[in-house]
Amino acid sequence: MSGNITFKQIPIVVESAGRANLGRIRTSSRIIALALLILIPLTGVFRIDVSSGFVIFNKQIWFSDFFIVFGFWLAAACLLIILYSSMGTVFCGWVCPQNTMSTWANKVTSKLLGKRAILNWGDDDKQVKLSSGKNHWWNWLFLGLKFVAMAMLLAMIPMLYFLPPGAIWSFVTLQHDARFPTSLYWIYTVFAFIALANIAVVRHYVCRYMCIYRMWQFLFKTQDTLHIEYDASRGEACDKCNYCVTACPVEIDPRNTITFDSCTNCGECISACDSLYEKYNQPGLLSYKFGPRQKKVFEQNKMGLATVFQRVSWLSPVFVLAVGMFTWGIISYQPYHLSVYRAEIDQGDAIRDYRINIANKTYTPASVSVRVEGLPPQMYHLDNNQVMFSTADRKDLNLQISKDLPKGLYTISVFAKSADGWQDHFQIKHFVERG
Repeated sequence: MSGNITFKQIPIVVESAGRANLGRIRTSSRIIALALLILIPLTGVFRIDVSSGFVIFNKQIWFSDFFIVFGFWLAAACLLIILYSSMGTVFCGWVCPQNTMSTWANKVTSKLLGKRAILNWGDDDKQVKLSSGKNHWWNWLFLGLKFVAMAMLLAMIPMLYFLPPGAIWSFVTLQHDARFPTSLYWIYTVFAFIALANIAVVRHYVCRYMCIYRMWQFLFKTQDTLHIEYDASRGEACDKCNYCVTACPVEIDPRNTITFDSCTNCGECISACDSLYEKYNQPGLLSYKFGPRQKKVFEQNKMGLATVFQRVSWLSPVFVLAVGMFTWGIISYQPYHLSVYRAEIDQGDAIRDYRINIANKTYTPASVSVRVEGLPPQMYHLDNNQVMFSTADRKDLNLQISKDLPKGLYTISVFAKSADGWQDHFQIKHFVERG
């Protein structure tokens, strides 16, 4: 095989059923990740309720639901550490919305304005140059409309995690809804402008210089973590070819990666190199690899690989504990909450009014009945013995003790029972002192 592979041989790219399919798999992975990012809050799988905490499967998870909250985040932390230790920055290249949108913006720009129209931050030798055959006002207009539409969609995603679907629909259709303030439109406009600037100008600059999340992943990388491996034994074929460097979105040399670099493990370089060697029925010079980056003796390789397994062995019992806590939290989850406290009503030194607070933690209609024991019926007044909910909410009932109640210490029990079988009670001590 000739070692003089130049850019003249690059325009025709044929992908086979082999490793060249990596590009389609990567694209599918990014689309699925973005779709899940939107569907997760819309379907109620996970959302944030600023008034109560988290929402999981359309159920409010308060911070008092300790086992669910702590178990969930502990299990997630264990899985992420295992992921970073073994797969490195694969999240950045295959899932990250920033990388997905940057890649999409580059492709759209290349298609409408030419391949050299892509802005490369920090590369003075690569000037932006528009294609003379594509530098038309309608291409600029079409490009701008695409960017604006995508920016408006991206700015909507954070809102999905803080507002229920009904409020989102009211926001989109410009209807008044008490669940969000009118200032939210201004906040959305700011988010859309930031998203537009990001996909139009910034793009992979974030990945190369600004991403704090990538730096966090570096804490868990080792020599054994998944990385790009270069077949140096066939290196003579690279003498006049830098296609892998050109294809790299963060513009590093994939043939010389190190443990801590800007590589996102996206595999763009692998696809690029494979496409050149396709017509020779040979694999490219780049591939994914676990283990040390340089050849070592078997014992050293074994010891090196053990670092990942050692981390897994340490994290496994913690992960099992976290899953156990989360499971117990789900099993013992209480869909309602009952509490009784003194009403802030000034009646001198006597305390005769109490508030019964009932919370529905599910986003479904509910009915809860309330009764009071420990006092004669004629010695107290309860606003209502039934509380109706249309969705997740808190409601108060007033319990007023008669001023004619004889002197003494009374144990008052408030019982609550829902139509779906939940029940609970709350006890208070009420003291009556006569002068």
